[in-house]
Amino acid sequence: MPELPEVETYRRFIDELAVHQSIVAFEVKDAHVLGTAEDTLRRALVGRTIIGTGRLGKNCFLLLDEGPVLVLHFGMTGDVGAYRDEADAPRFTRVALHLASGLRLAFIDPRKFGRIRLAESVAAYRQAKKLGPDALELTAAELQEKLGRRKTLLKPLLLDQSLTAGLGNWIVDEVLFQAKVHPERVANTLTPAEIKRLHAAIQLVLRTAIAHEANYRDFPASFLIHAREWDDSATPGTDQHHFCPRHPGTPIAKSYVGGRATYTCPRCQPEIG
Repeated sequence: MPELPEVETYRRFIDELAVHQSIVAFEVKDAHVLGTAEDTLRRALVGRTIIGTGRLGKNCFLLLDEGPVLVLHFGMTGDVGAYRDEADAPRFTRVALHLASGLRLAFIDPRKFGRIRLAESVAAYRQAKKLGPDALELTAAELQEKLGRRKTLLKPLLLDQSLTAGLGNWIVDEVLFQAKVHPERVANTLTPAEIKRLHAAIQLVLRTAIAHEANYRDFPASFLIHAREWDDSATPGTDQHHFCPRHPGTPIAKSYVGGRATYTCPRCQPEIG
């Protein structure tokens, strides 16, 4: 599933190719991905100029010179691309915005769980979807305030998009590993020092992922992501990639927290109580 780093990479791609371009046609190849009626989308988009882009968590926005904003939510397999000729359209292109430059901006989605819709504004969309502040913009003080009064397990709380928008499953595991906090800690038991570490880890993980354009294999060797069971970068036939990067002799433990597969280092993230 595209997470915040992927969506930020998509946003930057769109920003570079489409901002200041007029939309000359709205082509729908598969209406399954439309969250707003096709005719309504076409009337709102054709003839408008894209004046900017935005992102909130896993949602990408195209800002227009007039009228509503276009919201792109990428579901489980969504992506973006660009092409000029129909023969070069990426596979699984579901919708294409034809731009005045001659480029076509493709919304790609093999499994068709993504959605394209209109919203009155970014603020209105955030309110309607009950989204918290973007994870990159969340301050340490806000995190302290949100966690300090919750008697909830930490990992499910961090995955709650109403607390902060944009943290997905692997990101939360990585954040907790970098902060050396166990995912089953009760939120209001964290000390101010631990919350400060947690906030710094959110910034570290997200900014690292964005800097590498979400190419996880390029992340620093100190990241837990290389030890997850689906990582195949280690030597075939070995288990070396299932050990803690800080403690090479300590196997990474897999469990389920809040119904989600969870990876921890027993030494870095000891259980308390």
